[in-house]
Amino acid sequence: MSAKPVVRVETEAGVRIVTIDRPKKRNALNAAVRDALTAAIAGAEADPSTRVVVFTGAGNKAFIAGADVAEFAGRTPLEQRRAMASPNLFDRIWNLPLPTIAMINGYCLGGGCELALACDLRVGADTAQLGQPEVRLGIIPGGGATQRLPRLVGYGKALQLVLSGEIIDAVTAYEIGLLDEIVPAAELRQRTLEIAGSMADKSPVTLALAKRALRAALEMPLSAGLEQERDLFALAFATEDKEEGVRAFLEKRKPEWKAR
Repeated sequence: MSAKPVVRVETEAGVRIVTIDRPKKRNALNAAVRDALTAAIAGAEADPSTRVVVFTGAGNKAFIAGADVAEFAGRTPLEQRRAMASPNLFDRIWNLPLPTIAMINGYCLGGGCELALACDLRVGADTAQLGQPEVRLGIIPGGGATQRLPRLVGYGKALQLVLSGEIIDAVTAYEIGLLDEIVPAAELRQRTLEIAGSMADKSPVTLALAKRALRAALEMPLSAGLEQERDLFALAFATEDKEEGVRAFLEKRKPEWKAR
């Protein structure tokens, strides 16, 4: 009998839903899960019908409760550095040109929170709990939290979360900007797919250009970012979808995107 897959993939109206399926382990990230997620990301990027990718966890207790700590025992610094070589899982999600959404349905801790940070948006159930508790294990975040978290919630809040290892509820996470939206747990999937659908019916070329322009705000000085925006705006004029979008607007009809 073949082993049960640790990651499930389904598609709904252009939205690829990637579910980590280890509910008995609270969907903890281990090597098998990371490999399966990497394959799912590659599959989404290669599939022209996929417009948005949603990440979530199986069950109602955990999105991802962190890394599988059992893998850390006895691992040397060199072995761990090799395991985190770039591009790692978090970098692959961050660099995906498709919009990405973390659908957070419970514990979102450590590496799970870092996976959510690598996504473009984070939608959480009102039962969600988030944090970077690595200091409790005598380690620090290694999947991007020390860099992406301050850019999202500010240096002070990020410092507090990382140095204390505090786990916060959904309301607190929303108030500091770690969650973009909170919904009742029973409505989480519906609302997340509504948000994803509002993106999936747009031109994928335009979405990719918009993501690149917005990333410039995080990675460049203002003057360079504005120049990048102008370049990408002009680049959009070279696409067939720009012509289709303008014609559809003038003709008062829904555009038929060609993804080029």
